[in-house]
Amino acid sequence: IFSITMLAIIAISFADCKRSNNNDLNVVGSDTMVQLAQNMAAAYMKANPEKRVAVRGGGSGTGIAALLNGSTHIANASRKIKAKELESARNLGIEIKEYIVGLDGVAVLINTRNPVEKLSIDQLSDIYSGKITNWKELGGKDENIVVISRENNSGTHVYFKEEVLRKGEKDNTTEFAKGTIYGVSSQQIIDQVKANSNAIGYVGMGWINDSVKAIKVSSSGTYHAPSVENVKSDKYPIARTLQMYVNQKFSDKAEPFIQYVLSEQGQRIVTKLGFVPVK
Repeated sequence: IFSITMLAIIAISFADCKRSNNNDLNVVGSDTMVQLAQNMAAAYMKANPEKRVAVRGGGSGTGIAALLNGSTHIANASRKIKAKELESARNLGIEIKEYIVGLDGVAVLINTRNPVEKLSIDQLSDIYSGKITNWKELGGKDENIVVISRENNSGTHVYFKEEVLRKGEKDNTTEFAKGTIYGVSSQQIIDQVKANSNAIGYVGMGWINDSVKAIKVSSSGTYHAPSVENVKSDKYPIARTLQMYVNQKFSDKAEPFIQYVLSEQGQRIVTKLGFVPVK
């Protein structure tokens, strides 16, 4: 049940969206997808000079919250919308439509000076839960592991927690180890891993660069690197869909941009930025 104050805030937010120029579009959410959305917006505005698209990150949870309070037209999410978020939407009379715009592998990163080349899902779960604390247990140096995670408003955090830390087991309640360092963005994760030879972190595949090492991962004994080919073929075990969620109240404004994202031109941008196209 929402207070009168909360309803007033929501009403003002919707009014703000309405007052914006009819050609303006707001896109908010997933940090994993922010560069992708920014590149999409630039290409879309070049093709449609009369349009204006504003993109910002902040995390999947932030994007979906903005969709619910009416302050954005499109929410980027690197995780599926939660049941409780859909329930909140229904309570507010909001109809949400999902578009899958790409695929992504979650890359596990270590420092380039770390000799470890591969880890299993079980080992990653043990690292992030605090059962394994020294690299020598994994064939590395006798050094304590510095565990780095995205913060909990991140869709990548949610996905990693459910599919890696908890190994996809619905009844598993394992939590991140005490002492885990939480990064506010994918770039911060990369910067921390680059700076610390004992660090381990994870980011969306499109963020991989030469300053860090993406290890091979296995869930069944065969190890695979995070790559477009391995995500396409379902060989890489930590892969997911990337979503854009639209408040149907603003579908006339959002739909042209979504269709551009799903077009041949848009899907080429998905590929260019290191993700996997859906078309």
